Amino acid sequence: MVTLNKIYTRTGDDGETGIGDGSRVSKLDARIVAGGSVDETNSHVGVAVTLCTASATKTVLLSIQQRLFDLGADISCPWNTEEPQNSSSRIAASDVAELEAELDRVNEPLAPLQSFVLPGGTQLAAVLHVARSVCRRAELDALELQRTTAINPQIAIYLNRLSDLLFVLARAANNDGADDVLWVPKT
Repeated sequence: MVTLNKIYTRTGDDGETGIGDGSRVSKLDARIVAGGSVDETNSHVGVAVTLCTASATKTVLLSIQQRLFDLGADISCPWNTEEPQNSSSRIAASDVAELEAELDRVNEPLAPLQSFVLPGGTQLAAVLHVARSVCRRAELDALELQRTTAINPQIAIYLNRLSDLLFVLARAANNDGADDVLWVPKT
């Protein structure tokens, strides 16, 4: 359990912040940028939760928020390449498998796509599309971090699958895809 008695510490006023192992890095460090994108994704998922009336979907979104916090903690902690199990990691292949199972469940009743889907439709679908696009950026930020820093390899995979799930959830929120706003290419 984390206890925070005071929100401001003044320790970041010089442009640096602490990471999971206690060391300090620039707030411009790729690790901090990726963590910020994950946090932004989580915030958009939180907005979707407030709009969600389907209890099953709300439960899924609340679980995703928990895993995104775990994922952010994984980003914050240096990855020990010497430790095969990396006991400090939180996101695992089983978390990706859970997303895939949910993806299959939600996608099954949806009509096949005949065109690209524009972000929009219901308010919930639009918010889920925003969460999806921010999640894609978080994935890219994690991949950029991964180019120079050892991190939990499940991070980028989880974010990739999560953006797919958010897309499918947006379609489900649009009357199972019937009310999707479709792209009409310029002729």
